[in-house]
Amino acid sequence: MSRASWRRAGPLAAVTAAALATTALTAPTAYAGASAAEEPPEQIVNGTFDAGHAPWWGTANLTLDSSTGQLCADVPGATVNPWDAIIGLDNIPLAAGETYEFRFFGQATPGRVGKALIQLPVDPYTQYLSATPELSVSGNDYRYTFTAPVDLPNAQVAFQLGGSTEPWRICLDNISLRGGAEPDVYEPDTGPRVRVNQVGYLPKGPKKATVVTEATAALPWQLRDGAGRTVASGQSTPRGLDPSSGQNVHTVDFGRYTRPGTGYTLVADGETSRPFDLGYAFYEQLRTDALKFYYTQRSGIEISEELRPGYGRPAGHVGAAPNQGDTQVPCQPGVCDYTLDVSGGWYDAGDHGKYVVNGGISVHQLMSEYERSLRAPTGQPGHLGDRTLALPESGNRVPDILDEARWEQEFLLRMQVPAGRPLAGMAHHKIHDDSWTGLPLLPHLDDKRRELHPPSTAATLNLAATAAQAARVFQPYDRAFAARNLAAAKTAWAAAKANPEVYADPADANGGGAYNDPDVSDEFYWAAAELYLSTGAPEYRDFVLASPHHTGDVWRERGMDWGNTAALGRLDLAVLPSGLPDRARVRASVAQGADRYLATLRAHPYGIPYNPSDNLWDWGSNNLIINNAIVLATAFDLTGATRYRDGVLETMDYLFGRNALNQSYVTGYGEVASRNQHSRWYARQLNPELPNPPRGTLSGGPNSAIQDPVAQQKLRGCAPQFCYIDDIESWSTNELTINWNAPLAWIAAFVADQDAGGAPHPRR
Repeated sequence: MSRASWRRAGPLAAVTAAALATTALTAPTAYAGASAAEEPPEQIVNGTFDAGHAPWWGTANLTLDSSTGQLCADVPGATVNPWDAIIGLDNIPLAAGETYEFRFFGQATPGRVGKALIQLPVDPYTQYLSATPELSVSGNDYRYTFTAPVDLPNAQVAFQLGGSTEPWRICLDNISLRGGAEPDVYEPDTGPRVRVNQVGYLPKGPKKATVVTEATAALPWQLRDGAGRTVASGQSTPRGLDPSSGQNVHTVDFGRYTRPGTGYTLVADGETSRPFDLGYAFYEQLRTDALKFYYTQRSGIEISEELRPGYGRPAGHVGAAPNQGDTQVPCQPGVCDYTLDVSGGWYDAGDHGKYVVNGGISVHQLMSEYERSLRAPTGQPGHLGDRTLALPESGNRVPDILDEARWEQEFLLRMQVPAGRPLAGMAHHKIHDDSWTGLPLLPHLDDKRRELHPPSTAATLNLAATAAQAARVFQPYDRAFAARNLAAAKTAWAAAKANPEVYADPADANGGGAYNDPDVSDEFYWAAAELYLSTGAPEYRDFVLASPHHTGDVWRERGMDWGNTAALGRLDLAVLPSGLPDRARVRASVAQGADRYLATLRAHPYGIPYNPSDNLWDWGSNNLIINNAIVLATAFDLTGATRYRDGVLETMDYLFGRNALNQSYVTGYGEVASRNQHSRWYARQLNPELPNPPRGTLSGGPNSAIQDPVAQQKLRGCAPQFCYIDDIESWSTNELTINWNAPLAWIAAFVADQDAGGAPHPRR
């Protein structure tokens, strides 16, 4: 695994590493001695309900009725959690390594999305099968397979039916569970074998596509406009076997064609691509959409339906029952004897936790996006100004991007240990529920106890870095807030130096991710860099110059992330003015890192600046890919060399569909795009009363570790690019997070600033 946090989907999704290994490696054994004609025994007792419904049971709010030969129940409305209403059956034996077929008939009036589980019946309620059938009024038959990872004498079938505001009726019949099944082979629908950027290409930028084919010789291709006319043609370039996808591929380069338009398609090897545009307005829209994502992630404030139609909701975690709120949060037992008001901030991901190390890199990259707009030759700060994001603060004469960043930065300041307390000046690592919640669950309905977790050096340095940056960014707009941040940054720096090895516990992962990081030398470097750039003080300059990261190689092949932050400091030292004695060398080092990522991109058959040498892709690979593109973009800003900008544009092609799965990873962008990212409130896949994630939300993307049960069930043995599924329960491949949308927003603004992609325009 990478240093990304392993977060679980909820209390029912705990799966041990040993169990996962058993699932992946053990062949079915329970019925090996049975003849081919002998049907494995039925595991379900009374699944046809011909003579009543015992031993099936229901929660107290359900009255089970089997008088019609089906098991029916009226499910009350106004329930919060799926498990608030359950129909279940206990004491089902499972054999380790056995593959089972689970069948049932289901009907709902009105139609509903249900939840069918086979699980451990006690805490931690490990799921062996999790399915979300779309139950219709007319009814349907459903079939699923799973492989049991453990021997278990008392598994439970549970149909979880709660979570609806309105009452409804369910009927079940012909429920069956038999071993000896053949595992289902999941085959994603990848569409045409010609893979393009489904959103579009800049008219004067690079334009490449990938063709999946068995051909080894060059193939003819044609570019067709929206009317179906051939407007360009040529020959493909064979690239051979791509290890990241297991495919033989060719590259098509149609960069010479520059006429803007819509509905273009590319034809090669008898296949026609999905449509795309030549233009640049879509990047301007993405600049806005990727930032608008943060308002609906806010904690502690009502989300206005007027400002975000379809996404309005009550304020979360403000202490209105049943919610315990974040305004007076105690520590975990034994950690501290005080409470803090840590309201506000952004929910980190698809859960209700808030983490300083993840919030730190996220708010930093938003503020850096704004700083770039002020200083880069192609920067357009007006596009990030006041009234651009439709926020409650719009109209206050402060750029909206800074209003949004401030919402998170205020929360980070609240996480600082007060003066006079043990470890004063340090920052608590995180705050979240004392145990996992399930999906879906709106923030204001979360009834779990909220807890502050112990301070850590990593969190403290994140606070020092972002507060130092906020001090200079907010100075023109709110001097008092800027001064408050600078004071907090200096205090945090001193506290971190006094406590340099206080690490988050990797086992502290109940109810939220651990976000443990045993090496904080990179955070020290980043924080010192930000403090130096904001103050010019010799103390911070000397620390920067003495750090091994200052002259070391900070350009990881896997990219920068919340646990690897040295590159953040290097980039700011390169682009922001200072008296650093070796600033010229620092600036040159950015181009050197960009050249490395550009070489990786050019060598990759799909044109990606990310190619781990072990061919194992990381949790949140899309975020790492974009962060490598940020290095390319910064090199362009520093040098003006168009090869770096072209590398950024090719990287966006991958995210928007030029990939093995032939899909866009950004909600609302492209003909086929992610839309079921893991979230407790953007959960339309589970509850049609809730929305999908808002337009412009990035999915984490392919992850070779496939830690969640859905990915384990469907993606075992996947080539890296195929280790992804657009399912809300696949939290290891399809989560959304604040630190993945932050680089998306940064890079979208960069590309939008390039207009058509020709010669760099002067600042406007």
